[in-house]
Amino acid sequence: MRAVILDIKGMEDFDLSPISAWVDELVVHELTPFDKIAERIQGFDIVITNKTPLDHSSIARATELKLICVLATGTNVVDKTTASANAIPVCNAVAYGVDSVVQHVFSLMLALHNNLLTYHADVQRGQWQKADQFCFLDHPILELKGRTLGIVGYGNLGQGVARVAKAFGMNVLVSESLSNMDVSTDGRTPFSKLLSESDVISLHCPLTEQTANLFNADTINSMKTGAFLINAARGGIVDELALVEALKAGHIAGAAVDVLNEEPPRNGNVLLDVTLPNLIVTPHIAWGSREARERIIQQTGENIEGFIKNNPIREAH
Repeated sequence: MRAVILDIKGMEDFDLSPISAWVDELVVHELTPFDKIAERIQGFDIVITNKTPLDHSSIARATELKLICVLATGTNVVDKTTASANAIPVCNAVAYGVDSVVQHVFSLMLALHNNLLTYHADVQRGQWQKADQFCFLDHPILELKGRTLGIVGYGNLGQGVARVAKAFGMNVLVSESLSNMDVSTDGRTPFSKLLSESDVISLHCPLTEQTANLFNADTINSMKTGAFLINAARGGIVDELALVEALKAGHIAGAAVDVLNEEPPRNGNVLLDVTLPNLIVTPHIAWGSREARERIIQQTGENIEGFIKNNPIREAH
């Protein structure tokens, strides 16, 4: 049984024995350019990818291919229709980064409420050093306790954020299903009400036709004045230009995003304007704790084991 990893970059320093233990040969590439994909998967029984796309042509030409493993949850990089037609299962990694994402979301939330980056910049510029008393309180600091957090998307990540929010003493509102946003059932909150009542909104929904630009000029302007918006889901859920305008106008107090429409943002991005007030941008790292990446490798090994033992797990459909 031969296996190839097409793009190990980001996990190259980790122990791959959970994977290699189940195959006779493991070939590892740091990255694979598009024009090398078909060549590099030829003759392999198992192809492991993170973001390297496996399209119809590549899969159809890989005559030995028996299993595709994705080093992530999203399997949109794989033409699953072609894989299914060729009886090739596609397995992914799931719930590996819940603790990592929850931790990052609260890092962003706390930084916004404490004006952490602003105070750090002031110290770097020598402002504290000029103060006439022991402290320097030029920017508002808000406690999380008693504030209302609105969560859009209530899977593993949304539920994890809710648990920590309650530990901080926050009130938690969970958005109604996006396919039925204006009806409150089972303790959920209509989306329009969540917008107007939340002091902080955290996004944890997938990017779909329904959620694309869900936070646009209209919905952002419907948010509570002075609220914060946090996006550690997908860039396309937020209209980036509308967010910029809301920040400049002071309608919302701040925002933090870990994702952009284009990643990496080689062509620039309106959210990278360093003059924007109260905006934190991190480079899609919420998922990336060391422990989370180790879980991806462990789960991939388990997926291969399940396939070999004819007991498939984490099969994406």
